[in-house]
Order: sequence, then C-alpha cells, then structure tokens
Amino acid sequence: MSTGLEVLISVCLLIGATFALIGSIGLMRLPDFYLRLHGPAKATTLGVGGIIIGSVIFFSTQGDGLSLHELLIALFLFITAPVSGHIVAKAALHLKLDAVERTRGKPWK
Repeated sequence: MSTGLEVLISVCLLIGATFALIGSIGLMRLPDFYLRLHGPAKATTLGVGGIIIGSVIFFSTQGDGLSLHELLIALFLFITAPVSGHIVAKAALHLKLDAVERTRGKPWK
C-alpha cells in the first residue's frame, strides 16, 4: 500500500474519530434533553461516516475489488439515526420534559 493511500485512510479515520468525540462531549456537556439530542444524532453520525469511508478505502485496496459491506452499514445508520431521534424527541414532548430557558420552541406552554 502506498504512503499517500495510508495518509488518506488515516485522515478519514481521524476526522471520523474527531466528529464522534465532539458528539460524545456534546452529549455529556449540553444542559437539557432537547439540546443533547443533537450530539449523537448529528456529530456522531458524521463520525461513523468518516470511519466507514476509511474502512471502505482500506478494504477495497486489500481485496479483489470494491468493498461495499460498509456502505450498507452507513445506509442503515443514516436511515435509522434521524428516525430514532425524532421518536425520542416526540416522546420527550409528550412527557413535557423540562428544558433550559435558551431552548427554543416549547409547544406545550
């Protein structure tokens, strides 16, 4: 494997890991439930996407051809993450969970 390809794979993995770390920190640091939904739903999804792109590049260069197994994982993740986030948010609205003052859009008040 060439050095340029190794650098490309490393950059994809580092970008993915950075997004996953930012999403995890957001989940821990944000003050209320509604703001915490954005950490795993957006940043962590991008993080897994970056890691999967690095994996596709690596295994495509190691095997007999293009490796598409990882793309099925990404497709499943990109379909299920927004749907599950929406369902969790609707449940929180139904239960009327408390929110901090800076959270906008409070339909239950």
